[in-house]
Amino acid sequence: MPDVSRFFGIVIYMYFNDHLPPHFHAEYGGDEALYEIATLRVYRGRVPRRVHNMVIEWADAHRAELMENWKRAQQGLSVVDIEPLE
Repeated sequence: MPDVSRFFGIVIYMYFNDHLPPHFHAEYGGDEALYEIATLRVYRGRVPRRVHNMVIEWADAHRAELMENWKRAQQGLSVVDIEPLE
């Protein structure tokens, strides 16, 4: 599971050949949530509200890069690092 970004203790990652819809995983302190890239809706799991808000802010700014990484991961290619939230 390659990570694509890390910030404030949050790890964002994608699995190779993962199931649809296009999504990413956000993990923080043992909690995990899966976010759809297109809508940024959480469709599985849960992270603390403060963490969720940071993930949404970050993902909104990097949605195109997330989609490109999704495509790369589906093809078995390495993902590209995405700038963290500052």
